[in-house]
Amino acid sequence: MNKMPYVLCVEFQQMNQRVQKFGGFAILLLGLSCQQAFPIEESTFSKALVSGAHIIPAEPGNWNWCMAPIYDEKGKLHVFNSVIPNNGSWIKNSKIAHYTADKPEGPYTFQGFVFASEESTYHNPQISKVGDTYVLVFMMSRYKQNGSKQEVGLATAKSLAGPWTESPLNPVIPASGKMGGANIVHASNPSFVAAPDGKFRIYYKSMTDKYEKPGYREISLAVSDQIEGPYVNHAGNPLISYANRQCDIEDPYAFYYKGMYHMIVEDRTGVQNLLAGSERVGGPGGFRPGLIYKSKDGINWGTPEIGYQTNERYFGKKLARSERPNILWKEGKPECLFLACHDDDPTAGYFLKINGWDGK
Repeated sequence: MNKMPYVLCVEFQQMNQRVQKFGGFAILLLGLSCQQAFPIEESTFSKALVSGAHIIPAEPGNWNWCMAPIYDEKGKLHVFNSVIPNNGSWIKNSKIAHYTADKPEGPYTFQGFVFASEESTYHNPQISKVGDTYVLVFMMSRYKQNGSKQEVGLATAKSLAGPWTESPLNPVIPASGKMGGANIVHASNPSFVAAPDGKFRIYYKSMTDKYEKPGYREISLAVSDQIEGPYVNHAGNPLISYANRQCDIEDPYAFYYKGMYHMIVEDRTGVQNLLAGSERVGGPGGFRPGLIYKSKDGINWGTPEIGYQTNERYFGKKLARSERPNILWKEGKPECLFLACHDDDPTAGYFLKINGWDGK
């Protein structure tokens, strides 16, 4: 991915003090480059995606959301997802359920609830394995204690059947502290990565009170020497932000593959249009193609490309929100991309087959 003008904007801010000897010309030149527009190309990852099927229908009275898939040692497929009662809300009443199947198409068998509480909500899980330990990260909200404040939780187990043990440091990433001189008011939708340097990373959606209009999503990072924590926010947070241009992304799924970090996100409000200089249309949510970023260090992410298309493109159905990307890995290679879909279908969403993507 090439460095494009908006990346230069960031670099310009960092080097501003060092270019004073060139006078106003350099400042003007780089300032103009910050306003250039360019088309967002479709990634090789997106081109490798092939329609699969809608899966995991909800039981009557519930709706399903956000699938986190993983194979066990015997090749059995396990999926952890959110279940929300129709008469409740994900902010207060979401539970994390466990399903199994022999293949992505299903059929799926309900194995029970992993996390369910009258005191807290558990939502948007993501599953990984480090050595012999499974790691489940999720959004949690102890709403009876702190209202709707969303924070990041983590649990571990030696078997996908459990028992699962929550980190004693939960929430491992609280919605508190400072970021960029502002107050952190939100931390959710985590993605866990075992980094090649032996440390553990959680990329997540953050929000602060920096802007007059609250609610702009940014992507941040916290790092720990131990799986259970403590996790420390990266000093340069947020890593990816368009908040100063009234635009945002969310739902990061980060992974390390063939010597590079990658991150797939939902383009919530039209970052693709923003960078291309075209009109942003549609309301907030995954009504538009997702984005994918690439990075050598997992800190500097550069220019995005199209990461996946819409449900309308893959299945010919009415456009709906496709969100919460998660990859199913098989023998160290990405096999399928799972996406939640907020349509009229009672399923949790759908999967797409990944055909022959080599990480480039």
